[in-house]
Amino acid sequence: MLRLENLTAGYGGSQVLFGVDLEMKPGQVVTLLGRNGMGKTTTIRAIMGLLPSVGGRIWGGEVVVDNRAVAGLPPHRLARQGLGLVPEGRQVFPTLTVEENLLATAAHRFAGAPRWTLAAVYEMFPRLRERRRNPGAKLSGGEQQMVAIGRALMTNPRLLILDEATEGLAPLIRAEIWAVLARLKAEGQSILLIDKNLAAVSRLADRHVVIEKGRTVWTGSSAALEAAPEVRDSYLHL
Repeated sequence: MLRLENLTAGYGGSQVLFGVDLEMKPGQVVTLLGRNGMGKTTTIRAIMGLLPSVGGRIWGGEVVVDNRAVAGLPPHRLARQGLGLVPEGRQVFPTLTVEENLLATAAHRFAGAPRWTLAAVYEMFPRLRERRRNPGAKLSGGEQQMVAIGRALMTNPRLLILDEATEGLAPLIRAEIWAVLARLKAEGQSILLIDKNLAAVSRLADRHVVIEKGRTVWTGSSAALEAAPEVRDSYLHL
């Protein structure tokens, strides 16, 4: 599904990633963990071909999706490979309505009937049906995150990537997002996510990848992470 091997990248002359390794199989939920500034978002940008848009580039290593090397491909080409992104900060289109935001990314590139349609997204997020005529700028943070997830799902992705899945959201909304992600996992959706809620990601994820100063320093299951307090103390706590 996805493999990163010795990924190095940076912005201008500043190197940020010094060797990120990650591997996930179809249907898995994998997290990128680490303190702020350790390279998690840069890793996501590298996967999605977004580094050039923020003055960065991949310096070396491999990004492989479904056994195809994709490092350096532009974002629209990666979307066609089945990657859907929920970006940090949500980035909904402020002047478009909820429904227009969702339809803006609608695509179906693979065999069979599409899993994700407007009706399916509204069933997953009933609040979006109620707000479907509201512009993005008039939504709460939680509603915007629902739109961002729904918009990514409307691409009918093979791999759903979330950068800060629940950051800044009220507790009830966070619980709703985690319930949605658990449902997606049960349906077989592959998910790569960043989030600081260690308890929530430990319940959800199959594997965790811990990054420190742009390098992968630990990988393992939730049970292994629970049994490794030195990893949590060294790399995950402030």
